[in-house]
Amino acid sequence: MSEFIRDYIETVWNQGRTEESGRFLADDLVQHNPHLPDGRKPLAEFIDGLRRRLPGLRFDVRRTAAEGDLVFAHSLFTAEPGARGTAVVDVFRIAGGLIVEHWDVREDVPETTASGNPVA
Repeated sequence: MSEFIRDYIETVWNQGRTEESGRFLADDLVQHNPHLPDGRKPLAEFIDGLRRRLPGLRFDVRRTAAEGDLVFAHSLFTAEPGARGTAVVDVFRIAGGLIVEHWDVREDVPETTASGNPVA
């Protein structure tokens, strides 16, 4: 399931091939991001609009983990090449071979950390 999520992020988000979203997302996707409505179509439209504004956006998946029907992806999101970016953790619930539910949390990448370790 982790490879499925990596493929989804690369294909739909990084390459902007939202016409492929039906391979990954349930039509009635349940969305827990407070800025997005439920459904595959609204998410694909959001991605298309975001990529028009930010054509260099990218999710660099750093690690994934799976437990039961959930897959967790920890990524560095950058709006443009060279940007410091945002650390993102997405949680996907998979059923019937499709993403049926999604949660995410984000944190801006700070210039420095007390430990010296990166956040993404």
